[in-house]
Amino acid sequence: MIKAYRLYTGDDGHSHIEKGMVELGPLSEALAIRFQESEPYAFYDYHNAPTNQYVITLTGTLEFETYPGEKFILKPGEILIAQDTTGTAHQWKLIDNEPWKRVYVTFDPAKPVNFVADK
Repeated sequence: MIKAYRLYTGDDGHSHIEKGMVELGPLSEALAIRFQESEPYAFYDYHNAPTNQYVITLTGTLEFETYPGEKFILKPGEILIAQDTTGTAHQWKLIDNEPWKRVYVTFDPAKPVNFVADK
C-alpha cells in the first residue's frame, strides 16, 4: 500500500488529518485530472480544498498544517486525499529546494475513497 494522508472537515468545523494508506487494486472513477507545479520554498496560506481530490506528489517535500495545529510532512510518492472543502482549512509550505510537482485527480464525494486509516 502507498502512504497517504486524508484532510477532512470534522464535526467541530475544523480541518483534521488522518494518516493511513491508499488501497491498491480497486479502481476509482476520476472526474478530472490536473497537473501543477510550485516553485521551491513556496507557501500557500489557509485555504480549503476546492473539490474532493487525490493529490499525487511527484517531487517536493511539504509541511501541511491545519488551523487547529495538526501537522504532517508529505513526501514524493505519497498521496494526499483532500476532502476539507469547508471549515477552518489547511496551509502548506515547501520545505526543500525542489519544486512541488503534483497531479490532482478529482473524484465524486459520494463514491468510496481507497483509503485505509492507521489503527
